[in-house]
Amino acid sequence: MNLDLKEISDHKNFEDLIVSYFQDLINEKADNILNIDVKPSGTGIDGGRDILVTFQVSDTISTFRRRWVIQCKFHNSDISTDKISDINIPTLLYSYNASGYLLVCKQKPTSKLTELFERLERECRLENKYMVWGGEQLKRSIIVKSNQSILQQYFPAYFEYCVVNNILKK
Repeated sequence: MNLDLKEISDHKNFEDLIVSYFQDLINEKADNILNIDVKPSGTGIDGGRDILVTFQVSDTISTFRRRWVIQCKFHNSDISTDKISDINIPTLLYSYNASGYLLVCKQKPTSKLTELFERLERECRLENKYMVWGGEQLKRSIIVKSNQSILQQYFPAYFEYCVVNNILKK
């Protein structure tokens, strides 16, 4: 049995999963991450920002901040550029004083959407980052980085399978 995003019931649960994923990263105790602040946008029209994540990072010389605007797309079809066409992503980054935009999709991004993100990053003079995670990349990240409580809460069937088969320990 594989981890299946079909266990996620709706877009709100999908956004909650992404919030939990980033909040849980602080538990990894990565040497360079000092703190993570995760702020969901709440209900209503969000203008392209579902979650705002701020990392406080140290490179052993100084401490600095990196902020990401995260948008979640819980669609049953591949995500194309028309699903985000009403958002000016560079302006959105500027308005939140962010240096990265991450689009997290339940399904795959289309090649045109991937090309758009590659072009935005290549042509950006401010060294901003533009990333898109498709469903498969999201699942890999969850399996590698998430703790058991996230798997139990959002993927109960997969969690139970892992416990029964001694893949995870309770």
